[in-house]
Amino acid sequence: MIKVDGISKQFGKVKAVNDISFEVQPGENLILLGTSGCGKTTTLKMINRLIEPTGGNIYINNKNIFKQQPEVLRRDIGYVLQNNGLFPHYTVAENIAIVPQLLKWDKKKTEIRTAELMEKLHLDKCYLHVYPNELSGGQQQRVGLARALVSDPPVLLMDEPFGALDNVTRSNIHQEFKALDELKRKTIIMVTHDVQEAFELGDRICLMDKGKIVQSSTPAELLFNPANEFVQNFLKDQRLQLEFRAVRLSNIWGLLPDSHKKADGLSLASDIDVWSALEGFKFNDHETVGISNDTGGQKHVSFEQLMAAFYQYKNNRAHE
Repeated sequence: MIKVDGISKQFGKVKAVNDISFEVQPGENLILLGTSGCGKTTTLKMINRLIEPTGGNIYINNKNIFKQQPEVLRRDIGYVLQNNGLFPHYTVAENIAIVPQLLKWDKKKTEIRTAELMEKLHLDKCYLHVYPNELSGGQQQRVGLARALVSDPPVLLMDEPFGALDNVTRSNIHQEFKALDELKRKTIIMVTHDVQEAFELGDRICLMDKGKIVQSSTPAELLFNPANEFVQNFLKDQRLQLEFRAVRLSNIWGLLPDSHKKADGLSLASDIDVWSALEGFKFNDHETVGISNDTGGQKHVSFEQLMAAFYQYKNNRAHE
């Protein structure tokens, strides 16, 4: 869906982005991760031409974006900012309706789509006629997401979308983000400097440093097969929790014991990570949980069995 080919950006004598290339598959959530000044936000802004590159090309759905008018290009790209980017003198409804007005939607179509997104994003319709400064930070961020999604664009760019939120609000929105059906059919590129957020939300991570991509791979590959010492050091302080987030139940399915005992607790899907499964034990007073995979298989495991399978998986990866 998105192909970045040898893209560069130079500000004076400084190379903010230095000849990088990557691809994003349809429906994938790619995270641009790195410290401040590594070039991740500059890269993101070149994809919707808020910043024009010094060299290279970018293709969306096999079309060169530099052969399109920027304003036309942006109508098919949702964009979410860290500070939500809402117009303070517009109501919530007016903010969400900006792109539909550019696309010349009739009023009824805009109202129906807005109501649909308000419900999906857990925003009461009473907020439609208030102004952004009357909302909490989490509510403002949801409105910003609704505005980006209203025209149902195939591509969504997100620049530190949850960075300004407190930890509790951010955790709640992360859960909503992962569950939102609107996002499951989008191709997403998200910028963050938060390692935990990258591992929780990303299908693949591009770790950047000094305008270059150091490693682009799945979260698990970053942890268990780091490209160099920089990658190891970048992740080492949070390594154990990251491992729990990077390893999914499907990765350790073959290491979990078969059990004929019916689970007395939650029923979990195998596509969730080990961290989420452990939280299932933490918040529910049960000895076992049920796990089902996408082929209809089911297993019922205890906390101890889950941890044993996880550490066996880690040991196997260490000896690959």
